[in-house]
Amino acid sequence: MAHDVTTVRHSLAHVMAEAVQHLYPGVKLGIGPAIQDGFYYDFLFPSPISNDDLPAIEKEMRRIIAGGHEFARREVSKEEARRIFADQPFKLELIEGLEDGTLTVYQQDDFIDLCRGPHVASTRDLRPDAFKLRTVAGAYWHGDETRPMLTRIYAYAFSTRAELDAYLKMLEEAERRDHRKLGKELDLFSVHEEAGPGLIYWHPRGGRVRVELEKWWRDEHYRNGYDILFTPHIGKSWLWETSGHLGFYKGNMYAPMTIDEDDYYIKPMNCPFHIMIYKSSVHSYRDLPLRWAELGTVYRYERSGVLHGLMRVRGFTQDDAHIICTPEQIEDEILEVLRFSLSMWKTLGFSEIKAYLATRPADSVGEQDRWDQALVSLRKAIEAEGLEYEVDEGGGAFYGPKIDLKIKDAIGREWQMTTIQFDFNLPERFDMTYIDRDGRQKRPYMVHRALLGSIERFFGVFVEHYAGAFPVWLMPEQVAVIPVAPAFDGYAREVVDQLRRHGIRAVGMLSEERMNAKIRDAQNRRIPYMAIVGQREQDERTISLRLRTGAQENGVSLEHFIARVEARIAEKALDL
Repeated sequence: MAHDVTTVRHSLAHVMAEAVQHLYPGVKLGIGPAIQDGFYYDFLFPSPISNDDLPAIEKEMRRIIAGGHEFARREVSKEEARRIFADQPFKLELIEGLEDGTLTVYQQDDFIDLCRGPHVASTRDLRPDAFKLRTVAGAYWHGDETRPMLTRIYAYAFSTRAELDAYLKMLEEAERRDHRKLGKELDLFSVHEEAGPGLIYWHPRGGRVRVELEKWWRDEHYRNGYDILFTPHIGKSWLWETSGHLGFYKGNMYAPMTIDEDDYYIKPMNCPFHIMIYKSSVHSYRDLPLRWAELGTVYRYERSGVLHGLMRVRGFTQDDAHIICTPEQIEDEILEVLRFSLSMWKTLGFSEIKAYLATRPADSVGEQDRWDQALVSLRKAIEAEGLEYEVDEGGGAFYGPKIDLKIKDAIGREWQMTTIQFDFNLPERFDMTYIDRDGRQKRPYMVHRALLGSIERFFGVFVEHYAGAFPVWLMPEQVAVIPVAPAFDGYAREVVDQLRRHGIRAVGMLSEERMNAKIRDAQNRRIPYMAIVGQREQDERTISLRLRTGAQENGVSLEHFIARVEARIAEKALDL
């Protein structure tokens, strides 16, 4: 009988806990849930263990699995549960936190655990070759830094060996593509703990990619009817009190600075500033919709333990926008935002996209008819574009429903990027109004929208998707001109000059190194085209063309090559 993989993973967590008890008598048990790619279990060991101890635990787990032990469920009272786990303080704490009544325990072999289940029928239903213990890590009990530090053992687990092997292969590829590793190798960006963790330093090569990306982003926004704003980096506390951030988001905001007896906060988001621009004049229904976008750099205090390269930072630039419109306009506006987003992802080379429609949570604001209309508009837009989607019941923010778009990268990982978020809260808090056809003041609809999410996190995903070999239009250097010997440096300089005059980012590799070393260097930097020049090329005013893919063409005229590269750049082509 085939079992749900979550059930398999949770059952394996119990087997691991039994194996640990056999090998480390006196160990104290925490919890052991299934997670996305496997499971973990938390322990308090009599003495520390390390990753070197994992093979022995795996071996004992396989021995237990081979024994064919039944997973037996039993209902017990709280009093009996206390007796069973009398020497397990963390289990006793869990028991006390449960409601009075019947509890359930599961037992296999000589191991018993407090658990709701479900589990597979027997350890015979577990594949001994479809799991792998991953690593040892520290984890505070209940995630509370004031509680004991436990040892968490993570494991990968799947229903079959083939699934495990495919996943481990994906992880190897993910390690090869790791944006932190490639960021250093390709000299794109750096992070300096001593100068401030979670803050990104863009190097010249990474900066060039960002400049080209932002130029395209601005052009596309103007083409799609947006205006671009620039707003301050700090604001008085009044702004954040009115927006509500000081009430529910203060823990993620940096401490205030006092200027002329007023507290100022560095902005964690751009929305209140856009609202202030809106409120600087009276608006009629004829002015709407307003589509205002900003590449606004914001700062949020993330705990040091969650910081991760470009993916989780403390300072980042949102590709932010706010749409302010009438109720009659909202359906068309949502559809246009979704189409705009999908067109951008297509241009960037991402084609596998799934939508998640998040509905009203229990605690929320705004009239029910507005929520209903918003959900209808969001759903219609998703269905009009033929997107696969799931409904995330109750997953909306308290101030409005939303669409999240998740993209799949080259190795099948899903990343949440685009968000289209209704907001019924800020228009009320800031008393936003417009004059309708009947001359009465009405409340506009407001939509927050980020297409790429943030430039930093997008770039991390982008680096890993392409393994640093970006489409030619976004490469920091598009052509490397390589003379076969120093005698041809002059012609190489001419080629570089011609390319640059046509707006092509060319670099001349004129060092004393051998030609093969220069080619290897250009390939390591993922430069798309290598124009190799020697006597014949100089005489015929041509180049020998080598692509980063390894393909090669000889006797290519310089004019033809320039036209080819210009076309690839203009088309935003994904190939060479």
